[in-house]
Amino acid sequence: ATMAGEDCVRKRQSGSTSKTPENEETQRRPENERSFQNASNGRVDVDHAITRKMQLIAEAEQLKPVFMKEVDSHFTEFVNSLVAKSALLDSSSPASLFPASCSEKELHRAKTLRAPPEHGKIFTARRSLLDELFEVSHIRTIYHMFIALLIVFILSTLLVDFIDEGRLVLGFDLLVFVFGKFPVVFCTWLCMFSATVIIPYNLFVWWAQGYCSSSHRRIYSFFYGMLFTLFQTAGLGFGPTYIAVSYALPPASRFIVILEQVRLVMKAHSFVRENVPRVLSSVKDKSSTVPIPRISQYLYFLFAPTLIYRDNYPRSPVIRWGYVATKFAQVLGSLFYAYYIFVRLCIPQFLNSGQETFNLRGLVLRIFNSILPGVLILFLVFFAFLHCWLNAFAEMLRFADRMFYKDWWNSTSYANYYRTWNVVVHDWLYYYAYRDFLWFFGKKFKAAAMLSVFTVSAAVHEYVLSICFGFFYPVLFCLFMCFGMVFNFILNDRRKGPIWNVIMWTSLFLGQGVIICLYSQEWYARCHCPMENVSD
Repeated sequence: ATMAGEDCVRKRQSGSTSKTPENEETQRRPENERSFQNASNGRVDVDHAITRKMQLIAEAEQLKPVFMKEVDSHFTEFVNSLVAKSALLDSSSPASLFPASCSEKELHRAKTLRAPPEHGKIFTARRSLLDELFEVSHIRTIYHMFIALLIVFILSTLLVDFIDEGRLVLGFDLLVFVFGKFPVVFCTWLCMFSATVIIPYNLFVWWAQGYCSSSHRRIYSFFYGMLFTLFQTAGLGFGPTYIAVSYALPPASRFIVILEQVRLVMKAHSFVRENVPRVLSSVKDKSSTVPIPRISQYLYFLFAPTLIYRDNYPRSPVIRWGYVATKFAQVLGSLFYAYYIFVRLCIPQFLNSGQETFNLRGLVLRIFNSILPGVLILFLVFFAFLHCWLNAFAEMLRFADRMFYKDWWNSTSYANYYRTWNVVVHDWLYYYAYRDFLWFFGKKFKAAAMLSVFTVSAAVHEYVLSICFGFFYPVLFCLFMCFGMVFNFILNDRRKGPIWNVIMWTSLFLGQGVIICLYSQEWYARCHCPMENVSD
């Protein structure tokens, strides 16, 4: 009994000296907090608590940029390494591409000279950047500010019309004019699309099926290549242009026809460019089957928001029809936004410009007054087409790779701006113009390859504007080839500071002002002084 009593005493003593969680928390508290608690006798010192909270917030704000920079750096390195590893896994091994007798030097030389399709663009499921940014309330507020500006434009137009006419004028004469003759546009598009579905695909199938058994493969390939080139130049090239000019389609209707013409030409080229090397490789390997894509795969590609052909693309699991409806509604809203910009900011400024005598002061003022509408039109084209239109079709087709653009607004160089503004077109130019040029002429001609890509891009842009406006006025071509080329080398990727982003935006603003001003002046000058009325 005595021993049991001593055990109970020892247990009580050990229990009284053991550390409970409350005791540990009390011991871990800073000395100043305990003294503060003792000094206040259980009452909360509000001033001290607020001061301590502000200190913690300040420390967190100081650490946040460093933390975000480190996270961004590590995440970028991780994604780049992941893409590189997946590219190596997707490409064939060197041993399967070259015989074992080749030396290592010859293997490296052959690898650098080849331009196979499997080393091209890698598609992966990813969201558009604006969709991710709009989840941040701060960015969404900027979007709301643009909506508020549209409301201001609408109210301004309604009030001015009410004061001038004594009634509300709800007509949209400008929109009716620029999108006129729509049945002709639809029939032209239907013919273009049907021809692109039938002719390039069947030409490729006939060539692929007969190439293996042909005894004169070069002549055989040259014949089909000439037929395909004839279709691209005469069928898709001359035909739609002739209809747009001969039927005197208005500007927006011409834009639809000509942009679809350019899109289908690029699509057909990509389909042939990606599949011909596969047929040549199968014949070289003496394969029993010829890799010919199904017509359904080609048809999906013609509608897909990409200019790079693949047999299969990453697909999203479901179609969000609410998302599709939202994107098309935003396209329609952007269209009305552009209408009010022209009605309130452009037409009043240039309506009588063709009847006034030229003076340098007036030209400079018009250029600077055109910067605001020019920049707004630039934003609307980006938002309506590159974000809303392409995302709507991607969602309907369950096309999962939504990287149609990158963060071009953060560019500190024009080289980066050209790569990130329109990723869809840039990919086509990079893989089929720039890389194929280097593959054909050698890698020592990189400057010539870049110049050729700039020339092709500038010529196509000027061709589109010339046909759509109905006159040749190479403002955009000169800006592209002169200032665009110079800025591409001056504002290169080595420029990383914020000041270079400011310079890039300043030059972009001025360029948009020049384009809007000069093309608007020329349009109204030709309206007031048509060429057929000019006497000798």
